[in-house]
Amino acid sequence: MASEKVETIVAGNYMEMEREGEQANESQSKISKYFWQGGSVYDAWFSCASNQVAQVLLTLPYSFSQLGMASGIVFQLFYGIMGSWTAYLISVLYVEYRTRKEREKFDFRNHVIQWFEVLDGLLGKHWRNIGLFFNCTFLLFGSVIQLIACASNIYYINDKLDKRTWTYIFGACCATTVFIPSFRNYRIWSFLGLIMTTFTAWYLTIAALVHGQVEGVQHSGPTKMVLYFTGATNILYTFGGHAVTVEIMHAMWKPQKFKLIYLFATAYVLTLTLPSASAMYWAFGDMLLTHSNAFSLLPRTGFRDTAVILMLIHQFITFGFACTPLYFVWEKAIGMHETKSIFKRALARLPVVIPIWFLAIIFPFFGPINSAVGSLLVSFTVYIIPAMAHILTFASASARENAVERPSSILGGWVGHYAINCFVVVWVFVVGFGFGGWASMTNFIRQIDTFGLFTKCYQCPPKH
Repeated sequence: MASEKVETIVAGNYMEMEREGEQANESQSKISKYFWQGGSVYDAWFSCASNQVAQVLLTLPYSFSQLGMASGIVFQLFYGIMGSWTAYLISVLYVEYRTRKEREKFDFRNHVIQWFEVLDGLLGKHWRNIGLFFNCTFLLFGSVIQLIACASNIYYINDKLDKRTWTYIFGACCATTVFIPSFRNYRIWSFLGLIMTTFTAWYLTIAALVHGQVEGVQHSGPTKMVLYFTGATNILYTFGGHAVTVEIMHAMWKPQKFKLIYLFATAYVLTLTLPSASAMYWAFGDMLLTHSNAFSLLPRTGFRDTAVILMLIHQFITFGFACTPLYFVWEKAIGMHETKSIFKRALARLPVVIPIWFLAIIFPFFGPINSAVGSLLVSFTVYIIPAMAHILTFASASARENAVERPSSILGGWVGHYAINCFVVVWVFVVGFGFGGWASMTNFIRQIDTFGLFTKCYQCPPKH
């Protein structure tokens, strides 16, 4: 038992060496450490909560109009729990991989561990390639969605420019995230980001209740299977924000303490998403079916403009969260990852932003693109692959015997974990990828047929 305890705390010890080095560097101010260097449990919680709910907060009322009130609430709770479970699995696999590597004397002081490397170390190159493809593609489109959301939101403050032009502008602004080295440097941004989404969520809730129900409001959802599963996959996407779990863990001083952080972050996020989506759907009902951005139905006030501006800033932060792992992958591919110069790394990262910019201009379908990404990419990236990887990593008796993190007996030990993982794989593959993929792609293609690619101003009201 003593040896197991020693092994459990191996992951993260190298950070103590880094901290000693930092203490030796007296030129670094305390203010810089408070705002720039974050690796605590609280930093990880803020990062998870801030990253999990961003622009999707504005599309959840749209999903409620597709699902109906009861299904919308149930799916949020269900996918919130399932997302927390697979985030826990990812954390277990990360600690397992890192502990094995540190026993082999690997030094990660200048190297950020990523999910595909965990899969490579535990299951081999084929799993590495699968993980790399799905993770990078998801994060690519996750960044695209943030850009689309920026253009969609700013239009409700200033409609003198069309949404495509705003996409050009915000693409240039978001490109500045190349100067942020790692997730540890998002300390102040994560904190501010969560305050911003909290304000916006409660603004939506209160504004909808004060506005009251529109005349003749109808709550007919669900009416069509296509809409029903499209809405469900948007919620799947909402609670699938843990594609950056490994990078957040690696930024922690003691990564093994991550286990329940995502669950607590999800619990807080639900206090934002459930009231805001429910209140908006209660007030506007079926009108939301043609208004995927909740801001579009609320009257312009100082509070709404404040919420729009705060969401714009938060989307910049979330763009950085989604794009930073892509920067790491690109740096490793071109041999720049261990370069200490921030400016050299920033220049090397710039090519990553260009395809994101381009895709945001091609597919500006705010709302429907969330569901498409959720069904085709999120379903595998953060649900199916982690569950399968956990099953296979601990398939042998020796692997279970030597596991760094042993499963809780409350959940049935190894048998209970295996059963839950099998359920996650089957459910997400059939409902999320199967039905959700069919529904979201049908809806996505309908948007292309209606508005066309490169549309200048998606869902913009006609100007008088």
